[in-house]
Amino acid sequence: MKKILLNENDIPRAWYNVLPDLPAPLPPPLNPGTGKPLTPDLLQPLFPDALIEQEMSPQRWIPIPEDVLNVYRLWRPTPLVRAERFEQALKTPARIYYKNESLSPAGSHKPNTAVPQAYYNMKEGVKRLATETGAGQWGSALAMACCFFGLKCLVYMVKCSFEQKPFRRSLMHLWGADVHPSPSATTQCGRAILAVDPHSPGSLGMAISEAVEVAAQNPDTKYSLGSVLNHVLMHQTVTGLETKKQLEMIGERPDVIVGCVGGGSNFAGLVLPFWPDKAEGRPMRFLAVEPAACPTISRGPYAYDFGDTAKLTPLLKMHTLGHGFVPPAFHSGGLRYHGMAPIVSALASHGAVEAAALRQNVCFEAAQLFARTEGIVPAPETSHALRAVVEEALAAKQSKQERVIVFLFSGHGHFDLNAYDAYLAGQLADDEYPQEKIAKALKDLPAV
Repeated sequence: MKKILLNENDIPRAWYNVLPDLPAPLPPPLNPGTGKPLTPDLLQPLFPDALIEQEMSPQRWIPIPEDVLNVYRLWRPTPLVRAERFEQALKTPARIYYKNESLSPAGSHKPNTAVPQAYYNMKEGVKRLATETGAGQWGSALAMACCFFGLKCLVYMVKCSFEQKPFRRSLMHLWGADVHPSPSATTQCGRAILAVDPHSPGSLGMAISEAVEVAAQNPDTKYSLGSVLNHVLMHQTVTGLETKKQLEMIGERPDVIVGCVGGGSNFAGLVLPFWPDKAEGRPMRFLAVEPAACPTISRGPYAYDFGDTAKLTPLLKMHTLGHGFVPPAFHSGGLRYHGMAPIVSALASHGAVEAAALRQNVCFEAAQLFARTEGIVPAPETSHALRAVVEEALAAKQSKQERVIVFLFSGHGHFDLNAYDAYLAGQLADDEYPQEKIAKALKDLPAV
């Protein structure tokens, strides 16, 4: 069977919250001023009460509001697809399946959380959402969601991506968002960064600082985050819950589940619903794939750190390269964050998540093969998952063993063709971040 399809009645009616099922309690976020666990009231300037409650909820299942389901129905459920032509090109005995999240109106998995975040803010009378975005998938998803629920949207887009990906900016503008390159002169944080480095390429940490500053200073504005936090990962579990049902329909069990990781939301959305099975002893591997230029899990310590450059956020226990880390301006803008989701970090620290750090060119090579066999152009972020899938498939070929590989096709690359032009012309840099620069960024970790 090529496509495993569900109908609208199969859309999950509740998100899966992994917190009660983790192997150990998740280390709490800390107040940077006192070093003590954060209390919910300190988050109220940034988030609506409903999302603060979800962030800390001990409940395993959180019902999805009907208004959110009605928007989900525009593209959910998404198909699980057997990549047979890709398998044949690799001459592998592995069976490869991908969950195609590129079919959302914004072209990525990001609307799975943008829609509920906009909904809960609307319900509590918020007028505007401020956010950051890397390559633009998150900014465009939130701009669309704000359209649906009558909110204004302010986006700080990492400057190098702002310049590399003009059509994602166009998409955000089409949906009514105001978009600024970050660092910008519109905030105190941005001006301070530009005073030190007028040519800064930007980072997600910088863009977060700008969006948080605006939200904290304007009572009609809240902050919205596209990855990292618990409630964001939970909203993304609709993908894994659907995938589980689709695999059960055809009698398949995954041997390895693969996803790219920047902040960790698309990867977590796919793998977390499978965590109870893995915890009970069912053999399967969770493989998180990151860029060699931003190797957060692979080379970052598991420590408390700020989520942003200007130190405006609470402290989170996570794998981190340091809140002052500024990665090279590579094309996978959604994978340039210095930290990893606390839930993903905790599972990695327990050995439940493996990490692989890959260079750009081999990832684009895998993406080109996928485009030529399956017909879909992957986003640069998705290409990292694809390269790991290739390596898993070739390992199965070498051992002559069947293997079921499932990965998340997190978004299409229609707005990333200049990156593919650079690859085809042999002009794509293969950055690997120097250890001395990582060590320098880590010197500023808070003493907790």
